[in-house]
Amino acid sequence: MSFLIRVQLPDSPGTLGAVAGALGLAGADILSVDVVERGNGVAIDDLVVELPSGRLPDSLITAAESVDGVEVDAVRPYAGVLDTHRELELVEEIAAKPASGLELLADGVPRIVRSGWSLVVQLGADSGGTIRLASSTAAPEAPLGDLPWLPLERATVLDAEAPWVPEMWRELGTELAATPIGKPGRALLVGRPGGPMFRAAEVARLAHLAGIVAVVLDG
Repeated sequence: MSFLIRVQLPDSPGTLGAVAGALGLAGADILSVDVVERGNGVAIDDLVVELPSGRLPDSLITAAESVDGVEVDAVRPYAGVLDTHRELELVEEIAAKPASGLELLADGVPRIVRSGWSLVVQLGADSGGTIRLASSTAAPEAPLGDLPWLPLERATVLDAEAPWVPEMWRELGTELAATPIGKPGRALLVGRPGGPMFRAAEVARLAHLAGIVAVVLDG
């Protein structure tokens, strides 16, 4: 079974290799690595690993944290491998089918930012309620109600414990981020049940993608 493991580690030569070696000794096969964020001497990396049947995912935490200075942010099941170039493919697909652009965006974003789901929402006329414009396959189907953070001026991490957040999302420990799509009243809402939290670099990546898609659709 494949797992996505997010680690914080010293940004120094050999540290990632030491983590890879420790995971290998635990029986894990590393399928791909993605650098999420780097700065102040610390790197945040996402690793997709294959763990043999019968091995517990806790063994990944133990192995990674056996390397000095390494902390595991989260471990969760993951289907597929990391693809840092999928943004280009998604933009090309949207440009070829602009009439379905928002649906394609909502469906493609979870694979890019490794989230559980995404929604495209819009503030109703005269600021009256919220309209769901598109959603990914695993997106929650329950009505959203009012989203007090709309209109949204810039991409941001949302407070997952705010009163507007549905109880089920809170129970699942869902981390949330959002970015406007061309106009403040239209936004992409992304949920990551069970974490990890969205990093600044991930939010910036989300904003960049939404900005390009907005130009394609509204240009």
